Amino acid sequence: MADNKKRETIDVAEPAPRANASDILSAQPKTNETSLTKAFTPPPGRVRVNKAYKMFVGGAFVRSESGRYFQVGSTADHEDADPDTVNVPRGSRKDVRDAVLTAKNAQAGWEKRTAYNRGQILYRLAEVMESRRPELTQSLERGGLSTQAAAAEVDAAVDRVVFYAGFADKYFALLASSNPVAGPHFGFSLPEAMGVVGVVAPDRPALLGLVSTVLPVITGGNTVVALASEKDPRTAIVFCECVATSDMPGGVVNVLTGQAKEISGALAKHREVIGIDAWMVDADLRKAVEHEGADNVKRVKTHVPMDPEAWLDERRGQGLGWIERFLETKTIWHPVGL
Repeated sequence: MADNKKRETIDVAEPAPRANASDILSAQPKTNETSLTKAFTPPPGRVRVNKAYKMFVGGAFVRSESGRYFQVGSTADHEDADPDTVNVPRGSRKDVRDAVLTAKNAQAGWEKRTAYNRGQILYRLAEVMESRRPELTQSLERGGLSTQAAAAEVDAAVDRVVFYAGFADKYFALLASSNPVAGPHFGFSLPEAMGVVGVVAPDRPALLGLVSTVLPVITGGNTVVALASEKDPRTAIVFCECVATSDMPGGVVNVLTGQAKEISGALAKHREVIGIDAWMVDADLRKAVEHEGADNVKRVKTHVPMDPEAWLDERRGQGLGWIERFLETKTIWHPVGL
């Protein structure tokens, strides 16, 4: 018998496409655009609870031991941005020493985890960032981006975390090798983590630049002490809140706020910091970091910050080479049993 019953049809709406790289480059703040995340205005009779910004060390949010701070204001020019300035801790050399000690204590346990487990933890970080996408977007807006550009940068940052989560259990197979040897020996080259790596993140892009420099370091089993963007450290602190509520062990990611000329020198001089990855505009400051790092035979890589288009380009802003930069290759010779 033919089925004469009417079948219901369900229209499934296609997901809205994410903003691409060109959106960030072309989008400019406009005074008449509507923000995705309007600043909360408390009703009459309620006290506004302002956010307290702190540094992130050992899985906890801490103030600078010196008690110093510097002020960061809103540079966005559209009406939905909050114009109030905020106080952000100004890290000191003592804060650097505390963060490095915490990172060193956490490094062995992080490296001993299976690569698959490290990938799971990084993927969990991406999940948390996705759930806090509106807050990350609002923070970037306060730093001067338009709503569209901020949303595009958050999308790119989440995608980059997912990229390294997938690479966590694959880079070893790509970088390790069995070497042909003319003799009764086997030769194996194996990549290993270096230890504690210091990162001076670029000022722009504030979120994507931090993610792109920190994630490849920890993917390889290292721990990191990073200096957030000096121009917009608020977004880095929101990112740290995502790290704190994911499965990341305390001490793997440590983020300080402050001045690059002060923190970068302390990182370069510290003998427990094995490598430095510094993105700074000031040529004299880059040269000083190289000089201080050479004094204790540190692996130092200094760069002129790339433009936003380069950070968004997957061929330039991510890849196996970013992980390999702070890995050591150990070659083992083993006799063949006869």
